[in-house]
Amino acid sequence: MYRLIYRSRSKEKITWDLVREIMHTSDVHNSETGITGVLLATKSHYLQVLEGPYEEVNETFMRIACDSRHTEIKLVSFNVIDARIFESWGMLGIGVFNLNKGLEKALKDKYGAEEGELMLPLDEWKVLAMVQDINLMSEQPEWKK
Repeated sequence: MYRLIYRSRSKEKITWDLVREIMHTSDVHNSETGITGVLLATKSHYLQVLEGPYEEVNETFMRIACDSRHTEIKLVSFNVIDARIFESWGMLGIGVFNLNKGLEKALKDKYGAEEGELMLPLDEWKVLAMVQDINLMSEQPEWKK
């Protein structure tokens, strides 16, 4: 089993419609290939974690790298893993641009800001920590305001 993480810049402003379009395409492909993971999107950047068998993860990333909707693709990590973190998520899409202000501020305080938005990290452990923080914080009553 393998985990690949990459970050890229969108050529256009990212909206929920664009994230939904990507998620729809991902759902169809990923269910056939056994890929799971998460896609984080700010208004200008993507950060995606892909988990699955080597060939499928590699082929999925190569297809993504050729997608003309983004540029400045940076491979954060590509590692062998013992188990999936995102096994129950076919592909979860999180629009970081749509978080409530309190949660957005807490994440910016912890991970930093870039171009006025939450900075998406380039370290594997920070990426996984951020996804976990978003998941945990968004479940807390004080962050649902």
